[in-house]
Amino acid sequence: MKLAQALRLKPAEVIAFVGGGGKTTAMFGLAAELAQQKRRVLTTTSTRIFAAQIKRAPAHVTFDPARQRLADILPQLEAALDQQGQVLLIGQVEASSGKAWGIKPEVIDALAATGHFEVILNEADGSRMRPFKAPAAHEPVIPASTSLVVPVVGLDVLGQPLDDEQVHRAELVSRVSGLALGAPITPTTIAAVLVHPQGGLKNAPPAARVIPLLNKIGNPARLAAARQIAAELLQASSIDSVALGAVQSAANPIHQLWSRSGLVVLAAGGSSRFGSPKQLARWQGQTFIERAVDTALAAAAGQPVVVVLGAEIEQSRALLKDKPIEIIINHRWGQGQSTSMQAGLAALPGHVGSAIFVLVDLPQLTPDVLTALIDRHRQTLAPIVWPEFEGQRGNPVLFDRALFPELKQIRGDTGGRALIKMYAAQAERVAVENPAVLQDFDRPEDLAEAHG
Repeated sequence: MKLAQALRLKPAEVIAFVGGGGKTTAMFGLAAELAQQKRRVLTTTSTRIFAAQIKRAPAHVTFDPARQRLADILPQLEAALDQQGQVLLIGQVEASSGKAWGIKPEVIDALAATGHFEVILNEADGSRMRPFKAPAAHEPVIPASTSLVVPVVGLDVLGQPLDDEQVHRAELVSRVSGLALGAPITPTTIAAVLVHPQGGLKNAPPAARVIPLLNKIGNPARLAAARQIAAELLQASSIDSVALGAVQSAANPIHQLWSRSGLVVLAAGGSSRFGSPKQLARWQGQTFIERAVDTALAAAAGQPVVVVLGAEIEQSRALLKDKPIEIIINHRWGQGQSTSMQAGLAALPGHVGSAIFVLVDLPQLTPDVLTALIDRHRQTLAPIVWPEFEGQRGNPVLFDRALFPELKQIRGDTGGRALIKMYAAQAERVAVENPAVLQDFDRPEDLAEAHG
């Protein structure tokens, strides 16, 4: 997966990279991706930058605010963009060290306001080549126009002692995380720093998305640790999603993107063909609705579960009273399944990355099917993911949040079938060994046959 896909870039983004362990590589890698897409990219820094880092840009422009106005350098920036698609803007270079000064945050804000750049990428602090850090009082320097903050950590720091040889400002990391100096750094240590207001979230504008980047995943042990860190980070509402990867690999820098997947149990129908409330039909000692909700909760692992009710509200609510779910009442359920789908979507938090619609009449569905859909979405960010049994498409279906606006436009009793057909070529299929993904129950005799 490319960085631009994982970060879900929006128009006119201003992105701040902070932390350590590969943020410069990530910034220039993303700039190269975007330039290849013919998007006009400005890279810059609001801190200091080394001569070797300056050489990573195909073109750079130097700005001296004591002698120049912003308007004076715009033609140079435009010319570099026309030739290369990307350009690095730096301050004056020190002859003794070769380092260049950064650009003041208000200048970056002014550049963003010009509309000359589709994306601005800013390295907003330094780490002295360490993979992990906590910011000092004067940093990070994040412009007010920043719309996305990417805190970066190199996972080669895992298991290393918390000291100044391995970590930039080890004492601050200790203070923020609670880990004693000299103790081995754990996944929980990294998660605690990334999500702390004086750590990865420091100086992030209130409206900015925050997507931590867990870098240097080179073996299964680091991937397992990264998954643990991502799960812990997503418990915080301030985190949009978490990217897991190795940014030195230009072909596939991001291995997975972890985000929240809302599970929506559709249980509002009147069951006209079934002849009695389908939600209350029984399978192996439980009602259909209890089984559907328990299956969703088992797969959710702390992610939101919403149950949409319409018919049989009171009996259904009583059966679910002790479960950690949100119940939504769809008074328009008679107008078709699309109304329940949209009621469930409206109830999900704004930062969910996908939604799975769980039908109430799949009582043999198991949590591992839902987990497999979520895992495939993390690996691909496909717009749609569905299960297949022996080549046949089944239910439930996962929809990426990019499709939520289109789901909200559907009318009638069609659910998401129109979008499934429209995006079939881009969809991901998950082969399962469980025929339950095909076995819904529309008639009483279907249930009788299944009971044998």
